[in-house]
Parts: sequence; structure tokens; C-alpha cells
Amino acid sequence: MPQGRVTPEIIRVRNETLVALRMIYPAALRAEQILRSLLSVFPTLEWQHLKRELFHLAEIGHIQRVIAASEPQRRLTPWRDRWFRITPAGKEAAERLLEEGGMDL
Repeated sequence: MPQGRVTPEIIRVRNETLVALRMIYPAALRAEQILRSLLSVFPTLEWQHLKRELFHLAEIGHIQRVIAASEPQRRLTPWRDRWFRITPAGKEAAERLLEEGGMDL
């Protein structure tokens, strides 16, 4: 996935991430679990690409990081061990995706 350019694959990764988190709402998933679930759809997806997309989705308010009680120093928690939950805005976007069959984020 090229940096700085939004490709159809990047959009699909973002969409699939939202749909996966919507399915377990209001629960959260660790980033590692999100990666493993997406690998079945995107077998060549690399960790750094997903990390970038998680950051983007959090930045636009579609997902939020959940701080676990076991994280005494949350800034030092590795990205793979961080928990994420879909927000109401992200849930709404995911529901539109499921209804309409696609959307650009």
C-alpha cells in the first residue's frame, strides 16, 4: 500500500475494520486480533499498514482506543496490544457500509 495515497485496498481495509468492530460492539478488540481477522481477507496486509489505518480511523473519530486496567503506562503499550472500540460515528458508518455495500472513508 503506497504511502500518502488512498487506494481502493486502503479503503477496503478501513471498511472491513469498521465492520469487524461493529460486529462485536460494544466490546473492543486488540489490534493484534483485528490484524488476524483481516488477514483472511487481505493475506498480504502488513502490520505497519494496519497501524496506519487504525491511527487514521481514530483520528477521524470512527474508533477509539480503550485503555485496559492492565496498562499502567498507556503510552508504552505496544500497538499490537492496544484495544480499540468503534464509536457511535464509526458504528453509523459501518451500518451504512452494510446497507449500501461500500463507502469511502
